[in-house]
Amino acid sequence: MPRLFLVRHAKPSAGWDEHPDPGIDATGIEQSRTTASELAVNLAPAVILSSPMRRCRETAQPLEQMWQQSAKVLTPVAEIPAPPLAVAARRDWLNRGMRGTWQELQADSPPGSPDYLAWREALLDSLMALEHDSVIFTHFIAINAAVAAARRSPNVVCFRPDHASVTVVETSGRDFKVMVLGREAETGVLMR
Repeated sequence: MPRLFLVRHAKPSAGWDEHPDPGIDATGIEQSRTTASELAVNLAPAVILSSPMRRCRETAQPLEQMWQQSAKVLTPVAEIPAPPLAVAARRDWLNRGMRGTWQELQADSPPGSPDYLAWREALLDSLMALEHDSVIFTHFIAINAAVAAARRSPNVVCFRPDHASVTVVETSGRDFKVMVLGREAETGVLMR
């Protein structure tokens, strides 16, 4: 069964409510180097995949250099899409949504929002379709979606993966099994 190493992006230079696609800051650069070194020591070179978001692509760079390969963009592992709300209202919506289930998140979304149940399904389907061990640079909610699927939990958030942490899941192509939960954050997901 393929093992998927889900790496949360390193510390961004701006919050979700401050910039639509920030890169990583100086702390994030160090975090990405440390995570890449740990992966390179403990794992044979594998496929590298990344969310199209800048903070994930920058977090992947040290591992790309070590393994001398480029990350391929895997769009379904991108950040959860924002509803059509002002920036401050988006933050409130996500904070509420993280305390509930996927059904509640969908029901609480304003008109014109993406179908969050379909987004989650596309994310999980893309991960289950992977046939080889892969390192995937992704986001807080995407990692939680995979862990929740493995636990058969309806919750949006099951744990709080820290920046540049690595969560390992196996997939049979039909379901997931959590092998290792990544290091957890001490602060909220929307904090810088």
